[in-house]
Amino acid sequence: MSSAYELVRDAERSLQPRFSQIDSQVKTKLRCVLAAFQKNRVGEQHFAGVSGYGHDDLGRETLDQVVAEVFQAEAAIVRLQLVSGTHAIACALYGVLRPGDELVSVVGAPYDTLEEVIGLRGHGQGSLAEWGIAYRQVELTADGKPDWDAIGAAIRPETKLVTIQRSCGYSWRPSLSIADIERIVVLVKAQNPSTVCFVDNCYGEFVEACEPTAVGADLIAGSLIKNPGGTIAPAGGYIAGRADLVEQAACRLTAPGIGSSGGATFDLNRLLFQGLFLAPQMVGEAIKGTHLVATVFDRLGYAVKPGPEEDRRDVIQAIKLGSPEKLKALCTAIQRHSPIGSYLDPVPGEMPGYESQLVMAGGTFIDGSTSEFSADGPLREPFVAFCQGGAHWTQVSIALEAAVEAILAVE
Repeated sequence: MSSAYELVRDAERSLQPRFSQIDSQVKTKLRCVLAAFQKNRVGEQHFAGVSGYGHDDLGRETLDQVVAEVFQAEAAIVRLQLVSGTHAIACALYGVLRPGDELVSVVGAPYDTLEEVIGLRGHGQGSLAEWGIAYRQVELTADGKPDWDAIGAAIRPETKLVTIQRSCGYSWRPSLSIADIERIVVLVKAQNPSTVCFVDNCYGEFVEACEPTAVGADLIAGSLIKNPGGTIAPAGGYIAGRADLVEQAACRLTAPGIGSSGGATFDLNRLLFQGLFLAPQMVGEAIKGTHLVATVFDRLGYAVKPGPEEDRRDVIQAIKLGSPEKLKALCTAIQRHSPIGSYLDPVPGEMPGYESQLVMAGGTFIDGSTSEFSADGPLREPFVAFCQGGAHWTQVSIALEAAVEAILAVE
């Protein structure tokens, strides 16, 4: 019996009480999703899709209502035409902001793929900066937490929108809790009640008891191939929040005058409904996986964030590996134990929207799905691996055994 096997088995045994607690949380969140399905009288007739313009798509319109209900928002759009979380976020930003407005990130630097959207990198592609939208950011504290005093002081009369990135992204910081987001909203609104509080909700859906829209956020956005797609949504994203802001974002996705009334679903409504129904369970399995990864690597002496016993705020587990060899070894082991493309070797390379080369294990049924088990990281100091997702924690466990052996071999 290998030492890696015993290490993972011991971690599993120690986490059984935590796993039982997570199952109870899943039941609570599933109850809310089920209530939204019941209230909106979802039936088989809603599985039929519409082609072409997508006018009068009963299933799509009902799904919008269900998602709005689940997120405790006035309105929502769920669209296959949103190609990623970054696209959904960009539609929200471009939909709300106008030339001369100011955008402020209140939790430090944005995620890599938003840098070109804002205009921090690249040129000539129609970034917010090129449209005359100013940008500032409030840096995090030395320990990676929001600077509460600085956030309040940063809001000006011209600050049209603040963006709040819920997840840690590719940074070594704690992800934000719902309580953190609520506190940010209160601080911002105290300075300027008209400032729109927008939350990048990627990786955070169904992790806590409620969503940012339930604690005052005006608008949120995310991807369906992350948490809310339940591992089976084939593509798409969502935007939810205040009805007028959602419609502005929809007009950016389609066109003014069309807004939320367009967008064909191509007979895929069933997968979107079913994915949403499965989402709490899949998120629960992914959270179990993060606890297992954190426990094992913590016992091996590696820095992990969040820690093994910390409550989760998203489905990402970061491990500070310290070398490119270890990062590549971990990703290779996870790819080897993925259902799709297990024979492939993760090779570092460029990826659209990212500044650094990435190495990625992504043997998933849906291309790029991070609700399924995957791992990646930028090839830059301090060489942190970011593990996320998992349809069942036991797959995480199987891949983890191999990852431990691979890293021990590098050492």
